[in-house]
Amino acid sequence: MPGSDTIFALSSARGRAGVSIVRVSGPKAADALQALTGRRPPPPRTATLRTLRDMSGDIIDRALVLWFPAPSSFTGEDTVEFHIHGSRAVIDALARTLVCCDGLRPADPGEFTRRAFDNGKLDLTQAEGLADLIAAETAAQRRLALRQMEGGLRERVDAWRKALIRAGAHLEACIDFPEEEIPEGLVEGVVAEVATLRADLQRHLDASRSGEITRDGLAVVILGAPNVGKSSLLNALARRDVAIVSPIPGTTRDPIEVHLDLEGYAVTLIDTAGLRDTVDEIEAEGMRRAHARAAAADLRLAVSDCLGDGMDSRVTQAIPGADAIVLNKVDLLGAQAPAPRAGDVPVFHVSARTGQGIEALVSWLTREVVARAGSAEAAPLTRARHRHALDAVTRHLARFLDNHAHRASGIDILAEDIRMAARDLGRLTGRIDVEDYLDVIFRDFCIGK
Repeated sequence: MPGSDTIFALSSARGRAGVSIVRVSGPKAADALQALTGRRPPPPRTATLRTLRDMSGDIIDRALVLWFPAPSSFTGEDTVEFHIHGSRAVIDALARTLVCCDGLRPADPGEFTRRAFDNGKLDLTQAEGLADLIAAETAAQRRLALRQMEGGLRERVDAWRKALIRAGAHLEACIDFPEEEIPEGLVEGVVAEVATLRADLQRHLDASRSGEITRDGLAVVILGAPNVGKSSLLNALARRDVAIVSPIPGTTRDPIEVHLDLEGYAVTLIDTAGLRDTVDEIEAEGMRRAHARAAAADLRLAVSDCLGDGMDSRVTQAIPGADAIVLNKVDLLGAQAPAPRAGDVPVFHVSARTGQGIEALVSWLTREVVARAGSAEAAPLTRARHRHALDAVTRHLARFLDNHAHRASGIDILAEDIRMAARDLGRLTGRIDVEDYLDVIFRDFCIGK
């Protein structure tokens, strides 16, 4: 059972010359501290220099020790941190000593955060925000993770949850206490509140992709026929040799990914197999994967070369749904490159070999990612799990409104729609408590005086 024993883990490290933190959390954290130092815990949240010894009395290290008594700790349990020198010898010696302490064991992956959740220190969205912060690679990902870890999404969900609980409690009162004086127009008021709530949820759902793009990055797939310079373009955009460049058709079989940071936002470029008619089963599978990645991507770059007539129409016919056309090898024209033509799909004349036109393409990609992700509101949805839960809530509320509009069911069925909506919304944060219904009923109607 989480919290029934004491766990420890290396929380962070800075290499051999730096500092590492070993954290111990659980009911025997104080015992572990005394076993290592021979002394009781220092004053809470006060860094104290202590000598750490192993079971034989040999000195392990002289370390800073911080004591966080429950419930004022990350996990909500008694916690001690040892800030030790970051060498492998020191870390290993301390770990071996902790294992020998009665009731201590190494933590499972994510167990510290799980205990924080179980003890009410974090909800699910905050725990996910912490994981995202640890994995953040760009400034936008860091900002988004911090907002979520600090409770931005939780506060929005709590407001929706309170509205649902109030609506459900009022309907339950009509069912369970028909002899009491229920205010007139109560059901109509609930319907109006539900309609407003559903509209707010739908607006949040419509903007959900912005948060997911910021967290996961914008996926950009490069498509085109063999030997038009797709891999060269990938290398030029990445500013390093990522993909093998060869005049032999079919060199690229599996999709190749490279990650960019554009104005603090993550972008994943995906090079794919050349599209052409082939009897080679392996090459055909590569093309199937190319189309699959294109279907799932946020942007599609259709690449051809400048050596011929009618390239734009040929490329767009071969790759429907392209967001931009990139005509490569402009350096081989022997004259000034033609200006991009106006139209729904932008056209870029580039040379992956010399770099001509690459900056214009990068600028366009930057504007696209900022437009799609930069407008994310203060508490966007960042995971498919969030979107699916919120979508389920809106379906329950839509059914509620439809049932009421067509008089298709009684109050008991309407109340069940609200209960189902509240249950699915609770899955977002991990908070589902039917007792809240009773709190609202007794507070608003003073039933049972």
